Amino acid sequence: MTTPSSPRWGILGPGGIARAFTSDLRTAGLDVAAVGSRRRESAEAFAADFDIARAHGSYEELVADPDVDIIYIATPHPMHAANALLALEAGKHVLVEKPFTLNAREAAAVREAAAARGLLAMEAMWTRYLPHMVRIREIVAAGTLGEIRAVSADHTQRISSDPAHRLNALELGGGALLDLGIYPISFAWDILGAPLSVAASARLGETGADTEVATIMVHESGALSTTLSASRAAGPNTAAVIGTDARIEIAHVWYTPTSFRVVAHDGTVLEEYVSEIEGRGMQHQALAAERLIADGRTDSDVLPIDETVAIMETLDEVRALVGVAYPGED
Repeated sequence: MTTPSSPRWGILGPGGIARAFTSDLRTAGLDVAAVGSRRRESAEAFAADFDIARAHGSYEELVADPDVDIIYIATPHPMHAANALLALEAGKHVLVEKPFTLNAREAAAVREAAAARGLLAMEAMWTRYLPHMVRIREIVAAGTLGEIRAVSADHTQRISSDPAHRLNALELGGGALLDLGIYPISFAWDILGAPLSVAASARLGETGADTEVATIMVHESGALSTTLSASRAAGPNTAAVIGTDARIEIAHVWYTPTSFRVVAHDGTVLEEYVSEIEGRGMQHQALAAERLIADGRTDSDVLPIDETVAIMETLDEVRALVGVAYPGED
């Protein structure tokens, strides 16, 4: 497939997250060429709201559009694998909302399909591409913190106790872990690498979906990470990276554009960072995807596809530990 200098985006699934993403694409001046929905009227309404030239009444029509180069998959996560495979088979690059898929087996299938076709398949873990996270990785790499001993992060919201809500419906991949816990667990991976061991506890709701999940992971260096995710109670949503010489304290809400402080072990503030960006910040992952495509590359340095699959394996392990399985899983 020949890709123009500025890849043309297609939006698959015009829901709430797609609205936020497309708004940020427009903020960044990126080319949004088409939107596709299972209901033509939904696609047309979305297209009208964002001044998109073409609205398709099926996902098949969208992926067949010759004026689309990369497709943002914004459907509920049980549909991510099928939707991504549909787009890849049509020769389109994909940026897939997190969690990348329902489980690691599906994630590996998407990875293999992309590799076979020489296409980009990238997880839309937008937090990793935000400027404050880029700076945090620089500080860690510089050794400013000394030996990192621990990472902690939470993602807690009061969303809904309605059993029919997608977050509580097992058939929709419900549960706090996949929807919210992906953020702090991915963050722990980003800072400390793969865990050597995982422990987890959870509270399950009336549908069997997890409403609160806590994890403790031991990483190769010996450092510990702790995460808390909850869908029925809102906490501080902060994070910290703790080293022998200094720590990073990331303010509320840590996984969005925010501020952080680097504090020495004696309490001296070494650095204060405040994010100043336009929009929500989701355009940074899109810009990263565009740069990769322009360079003829098919994998992200910030979040390689192998790491995405491995993180899904960690989420699978946590679910096994707390007793959450989805319909149709082997």
